Amino acid sequence: MVLNESPPRIRSVNRALAAPLRLPGGRSVLSGIGKRPVAGPVAVGKLGLQGDEQADLNVHGGLHKAVYAYPAEHYAAWHAQRRAHGVSLFDEALPPGFLGENLTIEGLLETEVWVGDTLRFDGSACVLRVTAPREPCGKFIAVMGYAEAARQMVREARCGWYLAVDEPGELAPGMAMTLQPGRRALSILDAIRAKWARHRH
Repeated sequence: MVLNESPPRIRSVNRALAAPLRLPGGRSVLSGIGKRPVAGPVAVGKLGLQGDEQADLNVHGGLHKAVYAYPAEHYAAWHAQRRAHGVSLFDEALPPGFLGENLTIEGLLETEVWVGDTLRFDGSACVLRVTAPREPCGKFIAVMGYAEAARQMVREARCGWYLAVDEPGELAPGMAMTLQPGRRALSILDAIRAKWARHRH
């Protein structure tokens, strides 16, 4: 039995305004993927973090994809992959928000999360509900710098998940959180596997 195991927590809260991003092939689009950490508490409303923008609401944003959470535990693997593809030649760790997430979290992985579960945060009224895994697009490939990145994210089930805002509030780095199970009809892992099956055909 493990004693005094630390609860999951927010490592970083990240946001960005939409800015031009050059896609593979050279076309430029607006994107809010370039998130940067915020030091203090950030208000979270029904459409996401105050001061955050999403340029394409078909992919990220709206009531059902208002907030995107991503496990910090995956960052080392992405750094290693970028180095293996000759994109990152240095040893500096990737900064929080690099993958486009609003919440960089630690202590909670895709294998433990189901659609309909809710996240509650110590010291905040904010309640977030899990809605779907991320399905990466060309913008993710552009940020990562190599063509296989999107397929790899889905294949290796390192997608993170989107959240709806059931109760507005404030979120800040260091906040502990509790995962409250929902109906548990569809796991994030199974949803990712279904997306991977579609990618393969």
